[in-house]
Amino acid sequence: MPPRIRISLPLQTLELRDERGDLLRRYPVSTALNGAGEEAGSHCTPRGRHLVRARIGSGMPANTVFRGRRPTGELWTPQLAQQHPDRDWILTRILWLSGVEPGRNRLGSQDTMRRYIYLHGAPDDAPVGTPGSHGCVRMRNADIIELFDRVPAYTRVDIDDFGIEPGDWEGLGQAARSVREAVFVVEQGVPRELELDANDSRSRHVVARDAFGTPIGTGRLLPDGHIGRMAVLASWRGQGVGRALLERLLDEAGAAGMSSLALNAQVQACGFYGKFGFVEVGAEFIEAGMAHRAMRRQA
Repeated sequence: MPPRIRISLPLQTLELRDERGDLLRRYPVSTALNGAGEEAGSHCTPRGRHLVRARIGSGMPANTVFRGRRPTGELWTPQLAQQHPDRDWILTRILWLSGVEPGRNRLGSQDTMRRYIYLHGAPDDAPVGTPGSHGCVRMRNADIIELFDRVPAYTRVDIDDFGIEPGDWEGLGQAARSVREAVFVVEQGVPRELELDANDSRSRHVVARDAFGTPIGTGRLLPDGHIGRMAVLASWRGQGVGRALLERLLDEAGAAGMSSLALNAQVQACGFYGKFGFVEVGAEFIEAGMAHRAMRRQA
């Protein structure tokens, strides 16, 4: 399976991950100064699921200038920029995106491909890590070359209006608790005294926040490699939050040198975890009044 790309608008980052969710590379990017949006003429960066529909510029020198997706024969320099102060510079490589969600980013006035939304190189003096584009995703030239060489056509690209923050319980406990209260206690009826436990203070936590900083999802990693307390607010399900949380927990496990991971999955979620290399072990059992299966994953 090809790698996958995830772009976080709040964090201004692009992550390249393999088919099991392991991080291959993380790059700073610059998305639209006008923020998120799908409408033609908005100069906003579209959200949702996309594919790389075209790869343009293979083998061209760094700083090659493109207009209408064709090389002009110029190489960007500060002197050339001074001669053409009004150009929106598209340099080096182009990964042309196509939306795959009709009514959101495909067809009509919200069609990403017809809006000419690219991942592309930018001038050396263009900032990354902060919004500044006219809708495309700008990258450093060395980064777009490296990414271009690693992703084939039709690579999946998710552009998310949320970010993932890792940390300890002292820093993230309040945010994580708000999500877990809503999902486990209120929605699923788990007794509050079972939901909170002594493991929180010694675990590594991740929290997903929307563009306004509001907590929308969470999960934790225990020192023994056990992943748990995965929860996403109902209004954000189906938008890739759970996948992003689990991927960041895998990053934290890798950084800690953990080669074996475990979790107890609610039965209906086993298929989700299976996509990340987790395998069911043992018989079904009841935990907090719900059917679960133990799952394991080896690095």
